Amino acid sequence: MIKNIAVLAYLLVSSLIFAQNTAMSGAEAKAFVTKVSSETKEIKSLQADFTQTKKMDFLDKSIVTYGKMSLKTPNMLSWKYTKPYQYSIVFKDNKIFINDQGKKSSVDAKSKTFEKINKLIVGSSNGQMFNDPEFSVTYLKNANFNIAKFTPKSAQLLKYIKQIELSFPKGQSTVSQVNMTEASGDTTNIVFKNTKINAPIAASEFSL
Repeated sequence: MIKNIAVLAYLLVSSLIFAQNTAMSGAEAKAFVTKVSSETKEIKSLQADFTQTKKMDFLDKSIVTYGKMSLKTPNMLSWKYTKPYQYSIVFKDNKIFINDQGKKSSVDAKSKTFEKINKLIVGSSNGQMFNDPEFSVTYLKNANFNIAKFTPKSAQLLKYIKQIELSFPKGQSTVSQVNMTEASGDTTNIVFKNTKINAPIAASEFSL
């Protein structure tokens, strides 16, 4: 179980943001949330290629992996790693399905931790993540991005996740970068590109 939670933490994170972040005003934060919530509510599916960079204290070099993320509302989510190894994880029907280079397994996704992680990722495509009562949200900005920083309120989730930042390019309403800091201090950075919205997604993307 701990290993699988660590994998989820490994998946969730990103954002190489070097510009100085400043807090949004109350009016700016309200306008940002309204814009994202309004413009993303029509999203039914989303696909993107991603580059993930994992930084761990005990390793001198970062671990860089590549793959594709597929999302279909209301609650189907797939992460498929293609380089330098093949690894897939699919959220579907309240379960998490894993294919580790041919070794398949499943995990019950009804636990509070799995439920919240899955809900936050899916919610990032439709603006619903701003309404999750188990996270406090801080709104920041810099020259290139508007940023929503989520801090878990529950002690259970804080055992694994210290904070999650979702970064939206200025003028856009979909996430292009995610940055998560784990309780251990390790970070994972995921940068999305070639994003396709409401394009058909083959059923095979959500199967192993």
